Formats: sequence, C-alpha cells, structure tokens
Amino acid sequence: MLDFSRQKFHPVLDLPQDYEVYDFCHGYDPERMRKSEYGIGKYDEKRENMYTAPLFGSEEERRNVHMGIDIAAPVGTPLYAFFAGEVFLFGNNPAAGDYGYTLITKHLIDATPLYALYGHLAASSLREKFSGKKIEAGETIAFIGDRHENGGWNPHLHFQLSLVAPEKCDMPGVVTEAQREQAKRIYPDPRLVLGPLY
Repeated sequence: MLDFSRQKFHPVLDLPQDYEVYDFCHGYDPERMRKSEYGIGKYDEKRENMYTAPLFGSEEERRNVHMGIDIAAPVGTPLYAFFAGEVFLFGNNPAAGDYGYTLITKHLIDATPLYALYGHLAASSLREKFSGKKIEAGETIAFIGDRHENGGWNPHLHFQLSLVAPEKCDMPGVVTEAQREQAKRIYPDPRLVLGPLY
C-alpha cells in the first residue's frame, strides 16, 4: 500500500473552510441548494443515474464508479501543482460528458512514478505547455473551465492519480463495478496527495 505521509504536498487549489462534501450515490440533483461554491465529490463512489451520455456505456455495462476526486470551484479558479514534476500530456477530450481540456503531470515520489490528471479545465490552461516542461510544487498550472469547454459539467476539477503511464491524455474517470477493484490498484485514492478532504 502506498504511503506518502513523509512528503509535503501543496494544495491543488485554495479551498475555503466551509466547503461541502457531496453525496452523489443517488445521482446529481440540479434543484439541490448548494451550501458553498466549493465542494468535494468522493473517490470510489458508485453514482447511480449520473453518467447517461453514450461515452459511459450501455445501461447493462454502465461506468459509474468514480475513480477521482471532484473539487467544485468557480470558473477561472487557479489550480496548482501538488508536487514538483513535469508536464506529461495535455489535450482536449471534447465529447459530451468527457473532460474537455485536460492536463496530465508526472511526478517521482519516494521512487514511485505517479501521474496526475487535471480534467475539466479552461482552454487557456494548455497555453505554453509542452511535454517534459518542468513544474514546481505550488506553481499555477491550470484553471477551472466553464461548461462550454469542460465537457458540459458544472465548473469543477476532476483530479485523478495513476500508477501506470497513460498512453494518451485521458484516464477512465469512472469504471464499471466489474472493473472497480482492478481500477483501484491502478488509480489510487487522490487523498494520498490531497490530504483528508473528507
């Protein structure tokens, strides 16, 4: 089991103390009153009736177990590198329900290569990026995107870790229940570097 407790990580964004922790087990309710502009969507949460776009498979084989952590924040909120590393991949996943503009960074932590996906970004996040570009912990590397550029979602960051180098600028943000245990071995809990958000 991974343990990075000896390391110090920079927050990926500035969260106020009054952020909300969401429960999406029964899907997303657009009528729900939000307590804050900021909120956390959980890792390894099965989200019923939330992923209905063709991208997420058929009703029989629906991908609905969340493999990252969502952090809701206003459009344009700066996002930071949590640790020193480099830009690995960047691009646009433009399908409805996908990540939109996406950045993947690479880090070496206690001799373990670790890849981090920042999804649902503003298009401006990809300016002046190139693979291999060095980044420092705490450096502004991206911004929260609006619905027209982030795959059609309410503004938030999808943050996901991978122990396997992605072949393209993408990671499966949700998986089927049959894939769940294997996926958790590849895509560990982002709280390893984000800290105890919930």
